[in-house]
Amino acid sequence: MPELKRALGLFETSVYGIGLILGAGIYALVGKAAGIAGNSLWLSFVFAAFIAALTALSYCELSALFPKAGAEYVYVQNSFRRDWLSFVVGWLFIFTVVFGAATVALGFGGYFSALLSPVIKIPVVIGGLILVVGMSFVNLYGIEQSSKLNIIFTALEMFGLLFIIALGIGHFGSVNYFEPPPGGFGAIFTAAALIFFAYVGFEDIANVAEETKKPEKTLPKAIVISVVVTTIIYILVSISAISILDWKTLGQSDAPLAEVAESALPGSSSLLSTIALFSTGNTVLILLIALSRMLYGMANAGALPKFLSKVSAKRKTPWIAGMLSMFTVLIFVLIGDIRKVAEVSNFTILAVFISVNASLIYLRYSKPYLPRPFKVPLNLGKFPILPFLGIIFSLFLMSHFTTTTIISGTIILFMGFVLYKMLKHLQRVIPK
Repeated sequence: MPELKRALGLFETSVYGIGLILGAGIYALVGKAAGIAGNSLWLSFVFAAFIAALTALSYCELSALFPKAGAEYVYVQNSFRRDWLSFVVGWLFIFTVVFGAATVALGFGGYFSALLSPVIKIPVVIGGLILVVGMSFVNLYGIEQSSKLNIIFTALEMFGLLFIIALGIGHFGSVNYFEPPPGGFGAIFTAAALIFFAYVGFEDIANVAEETKKPEKTLPKAIVISVVVTTIIYILVSISAISILDWKTLGQSDAPLAEVAESALPGSSSLLSTIALFSTGNTVLILLIALSRMLYGMANAGALPKFLSKVSAKRKTPWIAGMLSMFTVLIFVLIGDIRKVAEVSNFTILAVFISVNASLIYLRYSKPYLPRPFKVPLNLGKFPILPFLGIIFSLFLMSHFTTTTIISGTIILFMGFVLYKMLKHLQRVIPK
């Protein structure tokens, strides 16, 4: 059977992660978060970054230990040796990426609608559907071509964010950045629970391990670079946004950064909307790549039907997994409510992060002899402190979701367990 092509070095892998992280929440969700946290929006970004960084370090160690596609599934399977648990974690990650891609596609639809509004009214959902189909075919074409497109799109989205920062510098100090949110300081954590989606992406770097050169060394470096670069940019953009535009107006916008640009420099909203289209489009492309590789990795490991591991002999991409990824994301784009979709995505990814941190802690005791090219710092003997904090703070952030989101996430988790039992039953009754 054809294998995946190793075409990504440190630069391409880092840009892959930066592009995914930057294009997600900052363009699509910064407005909704501002409506919750008010002028304290930047503090929500700082808190979300802290929680993301704790788990990012765990991914650094685990990705160097097990450089395989289907990362989260592989980590839990190698740690706990419980097929049902690793399957459920892989299932949760699949839903994280599906909801994540749907969220960003709806963000794309918002900017697309705003850009074309003087000429024609395009529903946000329609714009999202068009994007998913288009980026799916790029994904199927090849990882090398997708990577080159990602580098171009990342440069554009970086320019857009630096443009917002440049516009905001002259407005720094115009508001009280420590002003309590309308719902009290607890709203900072509620906004962080929503904006955490903006940091989701570093974990997807691990899912291109089989397409990365020297993954044991490249993956940890790329993860750290991605998180540090995006955190600095996010904080500066959030301060710029609330310095230029009133947080109430920002919170009601479907194209928040375009409105920020227009307020600071009349006539520039079209430029930002165009850049936002490339940014959100880039993120959907990378999420579709990550989703198809997770399905491919789980199928290769025997957790999902084997046909999902088929690789195109010509394009060297998992084409069946890619097509299934496209149709699944299209279904959830139809939900249409960007905040609801994003919150469910955040709930499932935090559950995945808890399992990843727990896997690292368990491995430190069960397999201390394994060579670790990268090791999480701050340990008490074998016990790693930072992954433990990652679990605690992830649970804390999950407690700030709405009851509906928590119920939805729990149902998705239960569905994963039921599906595992069904597949196991089919494997027993259907001869190979």
